[in-house]
Amino acid sequence: MRELHIDGKRIADDTDCFVIAEIGHNHQGDIDKAKQLFKAAQECGVDAVKLQKRDNRTLFTRALYESPYDNENSFGATYGAHREALEFGRDEYLELKRYAAELGVTMFATAFDYRSADFLAELGMPAYKIASGDLRNTPLLKYVAKLGKPMVVSTGGADLEDVRRAYHAIMPINTQLCLLQCTAQYPAEAKDLNLNVITTFRQQFPDVVVGLSDHENGIAMAVAAYVLGARVVEKHFTVMHTWKGTDHVFSLEPIGMRKLVRDLRRTPQAMGDGVKKTLPAEKKPLLKLSKKIVAARPLPAGRVLTENDLALKSPGDGLAGYEWDRVVGKKLKRAMAEDEGLALSDLE
Repeated sequence: MRELHIDGKRIADDTDCFVIAEIGHNHQGDIDKAKQLFKAAQECGVDAVKLQKRDNRTLFTRALYESPYDNENSFGATYGAHREALEFGRDEYLELKRYAAELGVTMFATAFDYRSADFLAELGMPAYKIASGDLRNTPLLKYVAKLGKPMVVSTGGADLEDVRRAYHAIMPINTQLCLLQCTAQYPAEAKDLNLNVITTFRQQFPDVVVGLSDHENGIAMAVAAYVLGARVVEKHFTVMHTWKGTDHVFSLEPIGMRKLVRDLRRTPQAMGDGVKKTLPAEKKPLLKLSKKIVAARPLPAGRVLTENDLALKSPGDGLAGYEWDRVVGKKLKRAMAEDEGLALSDLE
């Protein structure tokens, strides 16, 4: 049975969707803004908030770290300075971890390298995210797997063989794995989401939870993903699209995240049990909308009924129209007034 436990919450085919608000670096390196994002996400009803952790000096080549980075979203003159400006250290993470606990929302982060994985492990993170760019990074996958916590792995830019390789690297070490269908496009166009891969993943990897890392601008595709079997949905989150940073433009603001969570919570109820039946809530509207067989005009007793003698009119509190052929040609036992409902007991 596919089942995952993150921070005490069970995730499986028979549960609600586990919704992750991807904060990433939308906090702009400002802990007060991070708290604002945490609080807003919690008020939207998400299950978890997620950050990103990089050890920039070891993660990037010197050439990339020192390369000029001059654009409207830059927080530093070089790419390294930009990334360092956005990075939280131990004190900030501890404060945010305490704040998330106060809010009652799970906090974890993406580990982009070994040192970041160790950093998060020392803080007791309840789960680890692996970004799409590290799906082929088998050494990092195995390293994080050995930490013994649930792993949520994005698969953007990959083919099925890449996903199989990652699966086989992780599962012998750590069976608490979730695979996310993902399109590494920011924002992603609907035609590129390929949500049917969720079905493929469920067939190919029947022992792991499957989900969606959704970079599309709207909220409807996450609901479609749930119907296909996704039980984890990750969505980028901000409180202001106009804030400085590359991710804000395709992140959900609170009104969108609130609707997304609402719709995902409603979906299991809307799916029902698959048995077609009349529901109690339908009876009153149907009484008004449906029709019964009535006399089209005054009819004498002994009349052999023709189609012209009968009509179908609302409300539908009498003999239903599917009995039409059963009553035409039968003789009336009694006289009937116009619009009076016909019953089978009125016929010889």
